[in-house]
Formats: sequence, C-alpha cells, structure tokens
Amino acid sequence: MKVTVELEMANVTRETMTMKDLDMTTTRSMNTTGKTRIVVVGAGKIGVRISAMLLSVEDYEVTIIDASQTQLDLLDDETHLKKVCLNVTDEDHLVAELSQHAAVLSAIPFFMTRVIANAAVKAGIHYLDLTEDVASTETVKALAEKSSHAMIPQCGLAPGFISIVANDVAGTFDDLETIRMCVGALPQYPSNSLNYNLTWSTDGVINEYCEPCVALIDGELTIVPALEHLEHFSLDGINYESFNTSGGLGTLAESLAGKVRNLSYQTIRYPGHRDIMKTLLHDLQLRDRRDLLKDVFENALPATLQDVVLIFVTVSGSKNGQLFQETYANKIYGQEMSGKFYSAIQITTAASICTVLDLLMSNEIPTQGFVRQEEIGLETFLQNRFGRYYRTDKSLHLAA
Repeated sequence: MKVTVELEMANVTRETMTMKDLDMTTTRSMNTTGKTRIVVVGAGKIGVRISAMLLSVEDYEVTIIDASQTQLDLLDDETHLKKVCLNVTDEDHLVAELSQHAAVLSAIPFFMTRVIANAAVKAGIHYLDLTEDVASTETVKALAEKSSHAMIPQCGLAPGFISIVANDVAGTFDDLETIRMCVGALPQYPSNSLNYNLTWSTDGVINEYCEPCVALIDGELTIVPALEHLEHFSLDGINYESFNTSGGLGTLAESLAGKVRNLSYQTIRYPGHRDIMKTLLHDLQLRDRRDLLKDVFENALPATLQDVVLIFVTVSGSKNGQLFQETYANKIYGQEMSGKFYSAIQITTAASICTVLDLLMSNEIPTQGFVRQEEIGLETFLQNRFGRYYRTDKSLHLAA
C-alpha cells in the first residue's frame, strides 16, 4: 500500500463554525465593497511584499501595523491600504484593531509570536505567521486549543512550502527510507568571505544557526546541533554546501514519525560559509551575544534584491518493490512586479502565506484549530493565484 501522509483531523478542532458565528465573523471582517479585511503586522521587507501581493487582487483590504511611523511613511498610499502605528505590546489596542478583521498575518520576528497569536485568539480571528522558531510554534499549537478559528504557523518558504513539497513527493512511495530537505536564499553575486548578503530577517538567520534542530534518525525523533552534518552538492554547475539549521522541518517530523527512517532539514549556502559562522558563534561565543552579532551583520553585510531561492528535496524508498529516488529542485529569482523589483525571498515568502490565506478564506483547508503546512496539497498550492509564483521554468521534478 502507498505511504499515507495525510493527517487525521481532530474533531474538536475541525468542527464547522455555527451559522451564527460565521455570520458575525463575516459581517465584521468585510468592508462595504465586499472585500475581506486582513491585518499584516510588520512593515519590513516581507510585510510590505505581503501587503502588495494581497492588494494586487480584488478580494482584500489590508491594514498594516508597525511600531514605527517612519517605516509606515515609506509605504505608498493606496485606496484599500490602512496604515496603523501601534506597539503590539499594547494588547488592548491590538485586540481592538484585530477584531475588525478576518485574519492577522504576522511578519515580525519570532520572539513576538506569542503576543500576536494570543491577541488573535482574544479577537476571535484567524492567525497565520512565518516563524521558524520551534518554541513559538508550540505556543501557537497550545493557543489553538482554545481558538474558534484557524491557527496556522510556519506559512513561509521553510518551514512552509518545503514541507508541502516533501509531503507530496513522499506520498508517491510505498515505503519511505530517507527525506532530505534543503532551502537557501543566496545572493546571485556574493562578494565577501561569508558569500552572503542579508536577504531576510537577521534575527531569523541567527536563531536558526543557534537553536537545536529536530530530525528523524533511524526512525527516532532526535535533537541535533545546528551547523553540523556538513554536505556538498552541485546544481546547474554551481557548488553549494548545506548543514543543519533549526526550524525548517516545521511539524513534518511529527506527521511522518513511524513512516520514514531518516528525515532532515538543512540550509543551503555557498562553500565556506558554515566554517566562518562556527568561528563566530562558537569560538567567539557570539551565540551568547546575539544582539552584538545582529548589529555587526546589519552594519557590515549589505542587503540585496539580486538573490536566488533554492529548493531541493530528495526522497528515497521503495516503489513496487524497487529502491527508488525522486528529487524536486527549483530556483526562483527576484523579479519586477507592478513597477517595483522584489527579491526572491520576498516573493516566495509572501506568496506562501498569501496562498495559505487564500485557501483558508475559500474553505479549502481547515478553518478551525491548529493547521499543519503538510495538510495542504502541492497541486492545490501551485494552482492558487499566489502559489503560481513557485511555478517557474527552472523547476525540476526528477525521478532516478
């Protein structure tokens, strides 16, 4: 029989909302023109792209919240965009603002996850985020038990889309042996010894380099250190390295426990990057002084829009009694949209969370309780108007 990777949905978290609840939610979260009101928290690189992507279609009205009025002033005024300067630690005002919307999308650092997720539960709206932090996800899972709406963490690239791909490929096997998941957001033209530019959250990068990693090894759920298990590979004639980082597996290890022998997630970089990071974090002990390391990075490593996102998933196991391997590989580049150029990591991250939101609003995924990324079918994702950004000519789906 084929390996079954779909998750059972707990009745307590998957009950359909009553018509009364649905009517109340719909009424307060729709404007007079029938657009669905959405909150995006965070007016940084990713939050801005999420807002722009949602406003590019006719269905959404966006409120973007940030503690910095200066940051908000950088955004162009648009008909269906509302800008709110608000410190999210002001819970009463945050809940009041959220309660007028259908969902909140958190695009701020992982350590604020609890604040936004808790406010979403109190406001009675859906919650989505981009966190790669394992502890933050556990917080969202606990809050989901008392939420009347969907709580969906890890809606980005990794964790997020990578789990959807791995789950889809794994589902074609009779028995699973090994799943290797790798993702990297890299500069196209590296020019420093780290071979790296800042392309997304500095806090997120440092966190995934420091926190312990979850893996399945010989069928056992195992904690492994970040920056270890260094491997090398080549794609399109370019050499890369990959190594353990925290959070990229999302909830997939739980979902596939007992169904696959080995499961791991690694971050892709250009060769030499890992060794320098080990020197900084371990030898110089900057893992204990993360604020200092963040300050160094943001003042020494320039940002860039000229990046490339690599997605690489390899699954091995048996099909019809034969040992078999199948690989999904994809490269996505930055591009111009509506007269502005966006980086590949902005596009892929925003496209992921916008796709999940779209599927949620159209009832194509569960609308209550804790929702895992691997519950979403790959074809369903790619057929979505936002998910199409992952459909590129450079995408490969190979069997060997």
